[in-house]
Parts: sequence; C-alpha cells; structure tokens
Amino acid sequence: MPKVHVNGIDLFYDIKGNGKPLVLISGLLCDHSYWSLIMPSLTSQYQVIRLDNRGMGRSSAPDSPYTIRQMADDVAALLDHIGIDRVHIGGHSMGGQIAQEFVLAYPQKAQSLLLLSSLAKGDGLFNSIIATWGDLLRHIDLRLYEQVVLPWIFTDAFYSIPGMIDQLIEFAVHYPFAPKSHSIYHQSRAILGCDTTNRLQNILCPTLVLVGKQDILTPVKFSQQLAQTIPHAELMVLDHGGHGFLIESPNAVAAAMLKFLDKLTPIKF
Repeated sequence: MPKVHVNGIDLFYDIKGNGKPLVLISGLLCDHSYWSLIMPSLTSQYQVIRLDNRGMGRSSAPDSPYTIRQMADDVAALLDHIGIDRVHIGGHSMGGQIAQEFVLAYPQKAQSLLLLSSLAKGDGLFNSIIATWGDLLRHIDLRLYEQVVLPWIFTDAFYSIPGMIDQLIEFAVHYPFAPKSHSIYHQSRAILGCDTTNRLQNILCPTLVLVGKQDILTPVKFSQQLAQTIPHAELMVLDHGGHGFLIESPNAVAAAMLKFLDKLTPIKF
C-alpha cells in the first residue's frame, strides 16, 4: 500500500490487475475503497490505479484550500512517479470533475474518459447541498452526518433492504481512515469552485457519461449536459440506482464501463 510525496502532500495509491492502465478517482467523503465492489470485474482486464484524494483516506489532509485542478495535478504527478504515460481515466461525482480537469490539462495522458454521476457545474440545489455537507461535520457527529447524507445517495429500494443502511453507517463510523471535518469542508469548496461548462468542447478523447436514472444529487440533466457538449461522448442511463450506484448496482456499472472500454482502439496524437 504505497505512498508518494507529490505537490507537498503524501498521496496514497493502490494498483491491482494487469492490462492497460485505468485510473479511478473517488468523490467527496470517499477514498479509493469506494470502488471495491467493481474491482474484481475491472482488474481481470485492466491495471486499475486508485488513489485517496488529498484530504481523504491515507493521503495527507492539509487544512488549507483545495481546488479540483490541484487534485488533477496530484493525479498527473502520481502517474509520472509510477512511470505511466497514458491512461483511461474515470471519476465518480467530484472524481469526475477531477478527471475532466485532468483531461483538459493533460490531454496527451488521457486515452479515454469515464464520468460517473458527475457534472460540469452545480445548480442552486446541488450547490446548497454540497455547501451544507462541507460545514455540517463541524457541528454534528459522524453517525448523524451519515444519516443526513445517505438519503441523497441511495434509492428507496436500497433503503428497503433490511439492515443495509445501518451496516453502511456502522462501517463509516468505525472506518479507521474516516475523513476530517476540515477535509470535507475544503473538498466541498473545491466542488463549488469548479466549472468546466465552457471548456467541455476541448475534451477530445472518447468519453462515457454514466448516471443512474434515480440519481437525485447529480440528476440525469447534469450528465446530459456533459454528453451533449463533449464532442466524442456517449450517454448511458442505468435504470436502477441513484448517486451511489457503485454500491447499489455494481454489476451494472462495471458492465457499462467494460463495454465502453473494450470497444476502444488506441488513439494516436
């Protein structure tokens, strides 16, 4: 479980599998483990590189402002450290924002882009939710925080599975690398400060935009905007699952990602 010192922080990363490299970037509140349920499907065909964004998991958590571009630079520095020139890169939610900034800043490093439950810029409702989440952990304990956040992440069908939500809350409360309140604040403000709307047309690599039909945090309209503006993008809407479809519908998510990746041929620049 290695770390590398880049851009003034210690960045934790994990590499599993064999094949063409695929970078996966998590969103707000989450570290690399958020991808765990789809890892067996992906690592059978790809070398999967996951990391803990600054402020999360086992990476450094400086108490200073973060930006989405800064976190994209962290990813680029990690790839330089491990000697990988070009990757497929995917991100969930805020991780998708980081992936967009990565492709825009380092187009030569990106073979394809996968945007899961992501956005170019939040609307009023989304921004209000994220701002509140950024402030809230300073005022309540983690258990109550999870109880407030999770209804925005999972569907009623998932809530109806006996004991499932309680199990997730217990996991979060006892997780040894739980996020610090200042980290959530700084990540939330990075999300609010990011806007790729007027630069999406500059993303030229093949792009998959994937979203759950029941996502109420980053609704389908956000993904439609991405898919309509990125030149070589395709939109896929999963019938089952909300914002947390990596946990709620992992098989469907993995299948969609693999279908997209497997049909790509290398692009020459």
